[in-house]
Amino acid sequence: MAFQADPNRYATMSYSPCGQSGITLPRISLGLWHNFGTEDNPATAEAILLKAFDKGVTCFDLANNYGPPPGSAESTLGRVLHDQLGAWRDELIITTKAGHRMWEGPYGDGSSRKNLTASLDQSLKRLRLEYVDIFYSHRYDGVTPLEETLQTLVDVVKAGKALYVGLSKYPPEMAEKAYAYLAERDTPCLIQQDRYSLLSRGVEKGVLETAHRNGVGFTAFSPLAQGLLTNRYLEGVPADSRAARNQFLKVEQLTPALLSALRQLNDIARQRGESLAQMALSWVLHDKRVTSVIIGASSVNQLLDNLGALNAAPFDQSTLEQLDAIVDTTTKNA
Repeated sequence: MAFQADPNRYATMSYSPCGQSGITLPRISLGLWHNFGTEDNPATAEAILLKAFDKGVTCFDLANNYGPPPGSAESTLGRVLHDQLGAWRDELIITTKAGHRMWEGPYGDGSSRKNLTASLDQSLKRLRLEYVDIFYSHRYDGVTPLEETLQTLVDVVKAGKALYVGLSKYPPEMAEKAYAYLAERDTPCLIQQDRYSLLSRGVEKGVLETAHRNGVGFTAFSPLAQGLLTNRYLEGVPADSRAARNQFLKVEQLTPALLSALRQLNDIARQRGESLAQMALSWVLHDKRVTSVIIGASSVNQLLDNLGALNAAPFDQSTLEQLDAIVDTTTKNA
C-alpha cells in the first residue's frame, strides 16, 4: 500500500531556528548510525522512517559509512525515499558526512578534497538524490590543511550538491577558524555536531559557546550515551546489548559507581513521570544553544518513547543541581 503522510504530522513536533539562517530543525532528529543497514530488518527500518516523518521528524542524519556494512544506511533511506517518501522530499532535511574510513587505500579516509568529493558523489547515488540539505565534514583529521577541507565544502555548495555545510567533532579552536573561513566565502557554517549527554559534557568546554557566538546551530549525537541512559542497563548487562557484544560500548564501562548513578537518575525520571531516556533527552534540550538532538531507534515503539521527551516538564534549578551531583564524581566528562 502506498504511503500517505499523516496530515497532522506537524502538530506535536517543535522546531528551533538553526544558527543565523532561515532553516529550522525538529527538536528531535532521527539518526541512522545503527539499525538501518542491510544486516537489519528492512521492513522495521522503513516503518521507523515513515513513523518518524508522520510525527514531524523532518531531519534524517546519516554519514557515508553508516550501516553496517558502510553505505547501506544511505541505500536504505534512498529506497524509502524512492518508494514511499519521494513526494515529500521538500519537507525533509537529509544530511550526510564524510571523513572517516569508507574504502580501502589512501583516499578512502580523512578530510582531503579527494575523499570528501568522492564520498559525497557516492552518497548521492546511494540516496538517489541530486543534493543533500547538509553536508558535514565528519572530523578534523589533523593532517589535511584546514583550508583544503573547508574550500571543498564551499565548492560542493557552489556545485549544487549540498545546500548547507556543517562540521562534526571539530575542536573549538579549529571550529573558530572554520567558521570565519566559510563566512568569508559566503558559505557560512550552518551547524556543528558533537557528542552531548548527561554523562558526556565535553562540549561545555568551548564547543557550544563557540558555535553560539558565531551564529552556528548545534545538534547533539549520542544523547542517550549509547543506551546507558535508558532502562536497558539498570540491572546489569543484557546478553543482546551493545555492551555484551563489545560494540562501541564496553562491559568494563559499566562500573558499580556508574550503575548506581544510572539507578539514581532513573529514580528522578520516575518522579517526573518520565522514562530515563525521556529525561535524558529533555535535559540536553533544556540548553537553548542546542538546536536538535539525534536519536537512534531499533523499533517504532522505541522511537515513540523517545519522542515523548517533547512533553517533558521543564527542569527547575534544584533538579538540575541534583542531576549534576549524581553524575559529577564518577561520570562527568566520561
